[in-house]
Amino acid sequence: MQDYDFAVIGAGIAGASAAYELQSRGRTLLLEQEPLPGHHTTGRSAAFSFESYGNRVVRLLTHAARPFLEDSPEGFAQHPLAQRCSVLWIARSEQVQRLVEHAKRVTADGVNLSEVSTAEALLMCPVLREDQIALGVVEERALHIDVAGLLEAYLAGFRARGGNLTTRAGVTGLRSTGGTWEVCAGDTHYRARVIVNAAGAWADEIGALAGAQPIGLAPLRRTAITFEPPAGATIAQWPCVVDADEAFYLKPEGAQLLASPCDETPFPPCDITPDELDIAVAVDRVMRATTLEIRHVQHSWAGLRSFVADRVPVIGMDPEVSGFFWLAGQGGVGIMTAPSAARAATSLIADGALPEDLKTLGITPEMLAPSRLALRSEATGA
Repeated sequence: MQDYDFAVIGAGIAGASAAYELQSRGRTLLLEQEPLPGHHTTGRSAAFSFESYGNRVVRLLTHAARPFLEDSPEGFAQHPLAQRCSVLWIARSEQVQRLVEHAKRVTADGVNLSEVSTAEALLMCPVLREDQIALGVVEERALHIDVAGLLEAYLAGFRARGGNLTTRAGVTGLRSTGGTWEVCAGDTHYRARVIVNAAGAWADEIGALAGAQPIGLAPLRRTAITFEPPAGATIAQWPCVVDADEAFYLKPEGAQLLASPCDETPFPPCDITPDELDIAVAVDRVMRATTLEIRHVQHSWAGLRSFVADRVPVIGMDPEVSGFFWLAGQGGVGIMTAPSAARAATSLIADGALPEDLKTLGITPEMLAPSRLALRSEATGA
């Protein structure tokens, strides 16, 4: 039986980045149930990072991850992993107040946003309908991330540091004895001091194997489509356009346009596929907001974005099960927060504290810990 300091379950972006960081602190095993890492949510990401998205903790984690994404360590990646781009939030007249309030909260956290007129918004994205834009708010320093490149760089770096990645290794058993975990994955057994649960939509199932209480993870289906832009249109500099209520987003994706209806349909953990109705809703919402004529959807897919009740990622040791660490509930922000979340997890496991830069931003272990969910449930009587 092979012995490790840390066993990370799940080789999507959360598990791969955590394993990369942990390998510098001890011998690390990375287990993936699929033949290839990143098959599920990671491989279906929209690949965008912007600090005006999500709640305050998510925005701070996104901010802390930015330096790594823009200027990764020497030798980490073969080419730049992120490119500057912009995000344009748009609001109809009935949405203006909500967008103004959101912009105020985001600006208070130090994110540089600017209001633009309808005319300015149309210059940025000429296919928008004028009557759909009462207000525009722009984040100019957003990033488009090479997700495949980022994942591969983490995995390659993990292996170069001496880490062991094992695929086709679905975990079927976890048992703790005398401060050591025994992990059953396929026909192989391993031992590790700490288990890191980075199993995505399956995280509560892995928790159950360890005897941990569920964190209330809710996997929600999100659909995306791609289609041809208008003939002759130069789309490379178009922003990612996001509806103020997140009813849809639209962005360039290479030579195509990518859109989503921002659906959130509860679904059990599985290899998810898109629903025809959600595809139709995506087409309808984009055509209502723009002058685009979507006659043919080139490609469609879906992924599961897993949330807990407060929509803050869960990064912390289980309050009742010793040596069982949660890294779950990323809810669609796993790519853009991976560098900071992985460092947070590693520091909490190895040092019992967060890295200094995260503490300086005002992030505390209590904000991320799984124990906060039990406290919330008790307070609400849920």
